[in-house]
Amino acid sequence: MASISLKKLNKTYGALKVVHDIDLEIADKEFIVLVGPSGCGKSTTLRMIAGLEEISGGELIIGSDLMNDVPSKDRDIAMVFQNYALYPHMTVYRNMAFGLELRKAPRDVIERQVEEAAKILDISHLLNRKPKALSGGQRQRVALGRAMVRNPAVFLLDEPLSNLDAKLRGTMRAEITKLHKRLDATFIYVTHDQVEAMTMADRIVVMKDGHIQQVDTPQNLYDRPVNMFVAGFIGAPQMNLLPAKLTQEDGRFFALVEEHKLPLPQSFDRSRLLAYEGKDVVLGIRPENFHELAPADIDPANSAPFHAVVELAEPMGSEVHLNLIAGGRNMIARVSPRFRSKIGDRVSLVADLTNAQLFDPQTERSILY
Repeated sequence: MASISLKKLNKTYGALKVVHDIDLEIADKEFIVLVGPSGCGKSTTLRMIAGLEEISGGELIIGSDLMNDVPSKDRDIAMVFQNYALYPHMTVYRNMAFGLELRKAPRDVIERQVEEAAKILDISHLLNRKPKALSGGQRQRVALGRAMVRNPAVFLLDEPLSNLDAKLRGTMRAEITKLHKRLDATFIYVTHDQVEAMTMADRIVVMKDGHIQQVDTPQNLYDRPVNMFVAGFIGAPQMNLLPAKLTQEDGRFFALVEEHKLPLPQSFDRSRLLAYEGKDVVLGIRPENFHELAPADIDPANSAPFHAVVELAEPMGSEVHLNLIAGGRNMIARVSPRFRSKIGDRVSLVADLTNAQLFDPQTERSILY
């Protein structure tokens, strides 16, 4: 059993507290991703789970056992590092076998484990090479293989794809996800790349300044962010956050953004909106919810014209990212490559409010959830 429980886990360096009393339950065989900007405490948390950093306070429980003072080698975990950490003087085979050799595993067991892992990772033809003769992707596979041969209950991966080019990162994301399904083990993966988090995780843990902001499935994080930080961090391009005032007319709520009067869906909780009637709020609209023409599947009651000036157009092939200015505020819209505009043009888009978000400008917490 490889469920993991963090209870009020914290880490301090002298007077500096870098991880603040975090609580987290990770289910057996779950793929969990810790994501956040540099310095948010995600790698430190992973290293405390691994036993590479001393726990300053709280409890780490793996299965049913308290692990705070258990040496790393006795935690039934394996770690894959950002820099691969391969021994340059050893062949791929020896790199993968070394951990088992230290544990004095029988030679036939070592050979079987290494060969099975190499076959799964498609590196059987590389077993006699040394790391310097491998590409970055091949080195990453060797690092994964070295962890696999130990058959651990928990895999810990600390930004393992950050040294790879964009195309190879995409390939390796898929490979690691398939590997998780095949090994049926618990994976804890650290990254600052929200695309990796969204495409790989069963659940995502969003961290900021040593605190957990939200834990949820990728889609729920995208659709129901609990605060402005999560709303802005999850999604590429990030959500537009626009100062607005909440008003009500004839029983319908609207967000006033400069000269724009944007209707809010009637499915929103009225009691929550009533508490902010006549007050300043922050309206969140994702870039894909601005359209050059209203799609047929949009409820006209939840949409309105939106005017802005083009500051920059970024062609992405399948779409164009329009950097816009509306009321002195910068924002981004994702539109079709057929939409023609140039810098300085005043464009008229359709804003779809069906999936809009509302936040309290003081607490930055969601008003809706």
